[in-house]
Amino acid sequence: LTQDDLKKIAAYKAVEQVESGMVLGLGTGSTAKHAVDRIGQLLKQGKLKNVVGIPTSTKTHDQAVSLGIPLSDLDSHPAVDLAIDGADEVDAGLNLVKGRGGSLLREKMVESAAKKFIVIVDDSKLVSHIGASGLAMPVEVIPFCWNHSLNRLVALFSYAGCVGELRISPETGKPYVTDNANYIIDLYFERDIGNLNEASDAILRLPGIVEHGMFIGMATCVIIAGVDGITVKTR
Repeated sequence: LTQDDLKKIAAYKAVEQVESGMVLGLGTGSTAKHAVDRIGQLLKQGKLKNVVGIPTSTKTHDQAVSLGIPLSDLDSHPAVDLAIDGADEVDAGLNLVKGRGGSLLREKMVESAAKKFIVIVDDSKLVSHIGASGLAMPVEVIPFCWNHSLNRLVALFSYAGCVGELRISPETGKPYVTDNANYIIDLYFERDIGNLNEASDAILRLPGIVEHGMFIGMATCVIIAGVDGITVKTR
């Protein structure tokens, strides 16, 4: 089984929780894409009816439109029955890092409004602590004086050996721009940052910071696909 096969298995398992009439948060990224495809398939087959999707990015919006999934937003549907999305890291307490695909702000808005938030991952995403993969923990910032914001973020986590860099778009060679016209600063940690709620508060107190990619205490359950099958962890 390839990593993509495992993602698909986890995604299909999550979609088993979807029922007709639900308002659904539609995640963004390679794993969530499989879930959105599956919802579209079930609608087409008539096995699902009257669902409304709230996409977490323009990319997911376009995918859902192409599949004929009816869409809305949080202004019209402030209560979301179920959100399904992937994650970049999952720790033992089911805290997440999300946003390496750049959609963290809209994902957090939609998924925080969900009664149930199912996270779908392959087992490579499991970590001992947030930041342990050595990959980026993204922070969305306003473009104005982004370097000042970067320096302040790095100083905040100097105790964890933090390094930060502005995300650059591989297509343009220019700063990556989110759906909300902001930039992303990617933080990398050598050591555990400690209490996640304290870290979150410290980040969000900095002026110019829009949102960060730590999703703390939000996941209702995590579906993990591995070569030995599916594991479901619930909060």
